[in-house]
Amino acid sequence: TRQDILSQLEEFRTAFTLVRSRADQLETSLQELITKRFEQLLGDGYDENRVLAEVAVMLVKYSIHEELSRIDSHLEQFRQMISQPGASGKRLDFLCQELNREVNTIASKSTMAEVNQAVVAMKDHLENMREQLRNVE
Repeated sequence: TRQDILSQLEEFRTAFTLVRSRADQLETSLQELITKRFEQLLGDGYDENRVLAEVAVMLVKYSIHEELSRIDSHLEQFRQMISQPGASGKRLDFLCQELNREVNTIASKSTMAEVNQAVVAMKDHLENMREQLRNVE
């Protein structure tokens, strides 16, 4: 029912808030990892500009800020749609699908156990929402 869906949505948001709060930390740990690898491979004789260039490339590839932004947008659309009378279960289910896609991308980029646990919770809440939406149709 609508209340169950909203409850799952709030639980999703709670896990999402944790992921958002760790986004910068993910980038910092990636930078530290790359710098450490350069030091291991080349000792003190590595080119710091090269390290910074590699870090920049990796941050573009592994940053989750874009996914966080899209999730925000999808959540806002979901909240607007569900508040309208006669909200379409199919359209809401499609938004859940899109949210799931972004969550999966975050999962593939994350190296932090805490973020990965939050991602599992987010996926669980999305699946529960989709199940409820199928009952609405």
